[in-house]
Amino acid sequence: MPESFERGALTEAVYYVLLSLFEANHGYGIMQQVEEMSSGRVKLGAGTLYGALNSLVAKKWIKLLNEYGGTRKKEYIITDTGRAAVLAEVERLKELAANGEKVISKLERKDS
Repeated sequence: MPESFERGALTEAVYYVLLSLFEANHGYGIMQQVEEMSSGRVKLGAGTLYGALNSLVAKKWIKLLNEYGGTRKKEYIITDTGRAAVLAEVERLKELAANGEKVISKLERKDS
């Protein structure tokens, strides 16, 4: 069983960073993948990305796999704890969407 994690909403940046690390990835690759997943809507700056990576490593939601040769390029991957956080967030988002649709549908039927 993964370590416990703080319940609550993930920021959009953290959510996308975690999703991008279901396979090993490095900083620039993460930035590109997040932009692609969000159809260009979310563009992570270097400061935001590396702040998130450092925070996620400290929480043990991701781990550093390696550093390439003599370069500063680091590769990360999600941990079981990070996966649990993403799955909990997906369920939270599904609940939000379902409740929103329910209320809107009810109001639209009432207005008809």
